[in-house]
Amino acid sequence: MRETRPMQEFLTIDGSQGEGGGQILRTALALALCRGRAIRLIRIRAARARPGLRPQHLAAVKAAALLSDARVEGAEPGSMELRFTPGPVRPGEYRFDIGTAGSTTLVLQTLLPALATAPRSSRLVLEGGTHNPLAPSFAFLERAYLPLLRRMGARVAARLVRPGFYPAGGGCLEVEIEPAAALSPLVLEERGPLLGIRAHVLIARLPHHIAERELAVLARSLDPPPEAGWVEAVTAGRGPGNAVVVEVESREITEIFTGFGERGVPAETVAAGVAGAVRRYLAAGVPVGEHLADQLLLPLALAGGGALRTLRPTRHTLTNMAVIERFLPLRFRSEEIAADDWRITLAGD
Repeated sequence: MRETRPMQEFLTIDGSQGEGGGQILRTALALALCRGRAIRLIRIRAARARPGLRPQHLAAVKAAALLSDARVEGAEPGSMELRFTPGPVRPGEYRFDIGTAGSTTLVLQTLLPALATAPRSSRLVLEGGTHNPLAPSFAFLERAYLPLLRRMGARVAARLVRPGFYPAGGGCLEVEIEPAAALSPLVLEERGPLLGIRAHVLIARLPHHIAERELAVLARSLDPPPEAGWVEAVTAGRGPGNAVVVEVESREITEIFTGFGERGVPAETVAAGVAGAVRRYLAAGVPVGEHLADQLLLPLALAGGGALRTLRPTRHTLTNMAVIERFLPLRFRSEEIAADDWRITLAGD
């Protein structure tokens, strides 16, 4: 029998503000878990072609609810409003099957902040998509994001059991979390000397020459060119897929840039897009890329402060800042230092 809980006043979050996408939902759910705060999301994805909650968003809601035995209203496909009242977070062992090619890393993004500061360790198994456009790839999670979270005190390790490419899915990843009593602030203002650039192409059930063409474009387009490049042919999982990954390792930080093959898009175009993102990052001289900056905002907020230099903040990042500021007595400050060189700082209000 569900325990009776005192009624809480809902914190109302407008899901159409700023960038207006699913990140508003995931950040709000993550902070609701961390702070035990009841939330009411309205106008969820109102400006999207298919507004409201889609299956990948419902997967995050259901996972967050299970983690905290939450009381939930409005968790239905297409719903434009959601009420979520969490109980105490319960660390432990969980398996979440998204049921589609929806991103496992985005579901993890919702759960990890609470589990990274929970009183006990946890183990998660997530099934669905692991290499999705518009979502952090597994390589980004493993080699860019989690090392910085470990630097802040939470020991988190992830293992790719099998890749799952959009739209077939079928991927699986495992995550082990040894939490910190509190996260430490992070300052990333310099990236230090460049230590190396490596290129990696994953290909599943597609001709090998696609990967070879992509590596050739990266070798011609990057200066310095990748010192290593290899192809990984994937046989596990469902359906075809292709991912181009470039790892830029510097003394203070490793950044990951990823592009995904699409039907009808030449391999050269996919690789050229990744190369362009890498060149922009190298030319700016900043340590943190635009997507990693977005991912670090919530850990910085839970740590109570920090600073980073990054590329011009995206609308996605600015929206994420606004949602976080609704929950916590903190304020972000964005300051332009030079062209495509910005400092983001966080301090108490």
